[in-house]
Amino acid sequence: MSVVDVDAESWEREVLKSDVLTVVDFWHEGCPWCIMLNPVFKEVADEYVGKAKFVRFNVLRSTKNRYVALSQGVMGTPTIAFYCGGRYVGSIVGFIPKEDLKHIVEDMMKRYKECVRQSTKLE
Repeated sequence: MSVVDVDAESWEREVLKSDVLTVVDFWHEGCPWCIMLNPVFKEVADEYVGKAKFVRFNVLRSTKNRYVALSQGVMGTPTIAFYCGGRYVGSIVGFIPKEDLKHIVEDMMKRYKECVRQSTKLE
C-alpha cells in the first residue's frame, strides 16, 4: 500500500515516530481541490514506495483530527506537509500538478538526508 490513512489515534505512531521522510496530505471530502489532488498524491506515492512514506489525514473526520491539524499549523486544505524524523520540514498549500509535486518531494528527500545527519533524537 503506497498511501496510509492516518487519524488522530495513529498520528504519533505513523508520522511523529516515523524514521523516514513522511509526506502528509491534509484533506477532507468537501474540498474539491483535495479530491483533484487525491489521484496525483497516490500516483506520486506509488513512485516513491520504499523511499518515503505517504499518508492521508482527513482533517474533518473527528474533533481530534481537527485538533491535530490545527496543532500542525494547517489553515487550509489541501495542505501537503513534510516531516523528517517526526519534525516538520516544510509544506505546500493548494492543488499541485504531479510533476511539481515530484520535484518538491525530491527536494525534501535531499533535505531529509541533511536533517538526519544534523539532528539527534528527542527523548
